[in-house]
Amino acid sequence: MVVFRTNDGSVRGRPVADDVVAVLGIPYAAPPFGAARFREPQPVEPWTGVRDCTRFGPVAPQSAELPGSPSWSPGDEDVLTLNVWAPAGAVSRPVLVWIHGGAYTFGSSAQPDFDGTALARDGGLVVVTVNYRLGFEGFGHVPADEDGTGVRHPDNRGLLDQAAALRWVRANIGAFGGDPDNVTAAGQSAGATSVAALMVMDQARGLFRRAIAHSAVGPCWSAAQAREITARVAAAAGVPATAAALAATPPEALVAASDAVADGYRHDPASGHLHYDPVLYAPVADGVVLPADPLAAVAAGAGREVDLLVCHTTQEYRLMDAVGSSKKVTTWEGLKRFTADFGLPDDLPDRYRALLPDGAPVLDVYLSVFGDLLFAEYSSRLGEAHARAGGRTFVSRFDRRRGGPQGEVLAWHCADVPLAFGNHGLAAVEFLIGGPPSAADDRLSRRMLSAWAEFAATGDPGWRPLDGAGTGPARIWAPDDGDAGTPLPDTRPLWGDFEYRPLEP
Repeated sequence: MVVFRTNDGSVRGRPVADDVVAVLGIPYAAPPFGAARFREPQPVEPWTGVRDCTRFGPVAPQSAELPGSPSWSPGDEDVLTLNVWAPAGAVSRPVLVWIHGGAYTFGSSAQPDFDGTALARDGGLVVVTVNYRLGFEGFGHVPADEDGTGVRHPDNRGLLDQAAALRWVRANIGAFGGDPDNVTAAGQSAGATSVAALMVMDQARGLFRRAIAHSAVGPCWSAAQAREITARVAAAAGVPATAAALAATPPEALVAASDAVADGYRHDPASGHLHYDPVLYAPVADGVVLPADPLAAVAAGAGREVDLLVCHTTQEYRLMDAVGSSKKVTTWEGLKRFTADFGLPDDLPDRYRALLPDGAPVLDVYLSVFGDLLFAEYSSRLGEAHARAGGRTFVSRFDRRRGGPQGEVLAWHCADVPLAFGNHGLAAVEFLIGGPPSAADDRLSRRMLSAWAEFAATGDPGWRPLDGAGTGPARIWAPDDGDAGTPLPDTRPLWGDFEYRPLEP
């Protein structure tokens, strides 16, 4: 066992490899319940003695049960914890802070694909992974307190948790051999958009110098959308939509109510954009914690001092179809309705169909459009906007496709993360990467891990950044054995007339 001293007390970790120590479940803020519920993160109560930190802390309230990961149980409250993987004898090593995805509703830092051992051992990084409030606890809008006490219940509490974790890193990571002046905030999906939000938030200013955003999803919610979700969740929970009533409602009741509301959207074709993939929670452009949608704020120059590495996969939305989380659209009439519900150009499906192989089913057109809308186009614009605003920006695309014993292996959402972490050999991630890895996958993983490590250390992942006009090379992550599949069409020119805005009810 190895002991480290933090500002709040001593912690005991354990070796996980010959030259890496893991310290798990370190509290960076107080449990966000009781009087602290729906408030900004509160300071940790210091402890005496040595705290055992050899197991992951509890996950945030959620109903998801993910393979290889702990699930949440009512009564688990000490959910604002983080984990550190440190190379043995590390001194002033670059630090990578990972913010997990999961639609702002599920997931945790304990997922097997986020284990930091390989990045610490092979990349020379001190790796930190973070739990934060999810669902209504972290992103639900709580109306202004009506009793005159002045207690503030900010929007975007999950983002404030992440900023608090970065402050903990700033104050404590030196004890683990990390350099507090060389921190990279990294994330995927909801975690990537969280990183983009942190780039433009006053609460996170100066806490990290680089950012990695894989498959950033956008846009964020408008204040009106957040209020509408709260009204529906409160009604489903059978309570008034007031601060006092919501605070008196157990977390498990709000989790169940949120699931019920999402299911209602899923079964109501008239419910607009939430009918297709009812993700209820997202960062809110409240003008207080988050000044604007991250894409708009970055375009205006916010966060230009942060180096940025952006990536997306080439078949993002295929994962959501495979796991059944989204509606299947299989008719041209349904696709036209989808287009209208998201305010997309009327002719966009026709233009996509013209680029796809003859006879491509409507479902393929739908999945291509939806994946580009939510992830690929938003991520690409985020990188280009950052470069045009004066930021140093690198872009890449994950296009690992090949034939497999059970059909084509797709470059879908989340498939890139295990390879970048060096965890692609775990049985728990075989579904994400399409089966056991090949020797070409091992080589691809080493290249991706090295790019992350070099970017975190020096700001240079190994290829040229975008120029001031937002143009330049994109690194393509694909196997080096020539089995990359048929080239996919370039759909970016089809989005020229579309503008992202915070989503309204």
